[in-house]
Amino acid sequence: MTSDLNRADERATWLEKARTLSEALPFFREHTGETFVIKYGGHAMGDANLAQLFARDVVLLRQVGINPVVVHGGGPQIGAMLDRLKMKSEFIDGLRVTDQATVDIVEMVLAGSINKQIVTAINQAGGFAVGLSGKDGQLIRARKLRRTQRDPDSNIERVLDLGFVGEPAEINPHVLKFFQQSDIIPVIAPTGVGSAGETYNINADTAAGAIAGAAKASRLLFLTDVAGVLDKQSNLIPDMTETQARQLIADGTISGGMIPKVETCLEAVGRGVEAAVILDGRVPHAMLLELFTPHGAGTLIRRDSH
Repeated sequence: MTSDLNRADERATWLEKARTLSEALPFFREHTGETFVIKYGGHAMGDANLAQLFARDVVLLRQVGINPVVVHGGGPQIGAMLDRLKMKSEFIDGLRVTDQATVDIVEMVLAGSINKQIVTAINQAGGFAVGLSGKDGQLIRARKLRRTQRDPDSNIERVLDLGFVGEPAEINPHVLKFFQQSDIIPVIAPTGVGSAGETYNINADTAAGAIAGAAKASRLLFLTDVAGVLDKQSNLIPDMTETQARQLIADGTISGGMIPKVETCLEAVGRGVEAAVILDGRVPHAMLLELFTPHGAGTLIRRDSH
């Protein structure tokens, strides 16, 4: 009798899984042939189990006809390596001041160990991933990031020198098109190349946004350590337009570290990306929940309807 009950429970479980797959079919069809840029970082990248699930989810996206492009960060890993080498870091407005010695370490960690770990995980999950940095094929041509700071006493604005911290000046669309026309999943480290061949360290969110715009991506997905954008009662806001997002920044609902993420989403949407999504990368299969279920999983920011 107990055995029959167990078999009945197993059948119910498998039927539920089959129903879930069947309900996902319209979403598979909707997104087939589209390009999704995924900014991978935070806790999702630091947890071994979540990293394995992420790799499998990326392979699944490719199997259902979506072209995933992974852009990864690596701030904690860079910090750990600099500590091991007893190299001190200074931060200004959340950006690491990067001299020549530091940018060498940044490139080694980002384009080396981290990049290859992600590539290996995706390949082990059954995908065909290739790692590259913004220097490969001149994918990300960069310029020095200019920042200013106003002295509170004298009110004089001075230019800050962040060293080899850059921002995307131009994205090479031919490199992205090559991957879109193949089965290869590109995994991109956010370093760029300057006009003299120098290496620039680029914020991974910024790099992902620029790449999404150049690739004419349908979605830009940010895997973060927060559920998404919350209202003043701490409830998740599932979706909003560009105008609504700017209003929430203006009234203080969106504040602190969420502001630059939302602004990057707005810039990507302004470049032609259909929608950008802020997701909680700590939730297993967050991307699949967002893309292939009716209720989604994070905050989607879309273009204003005209």
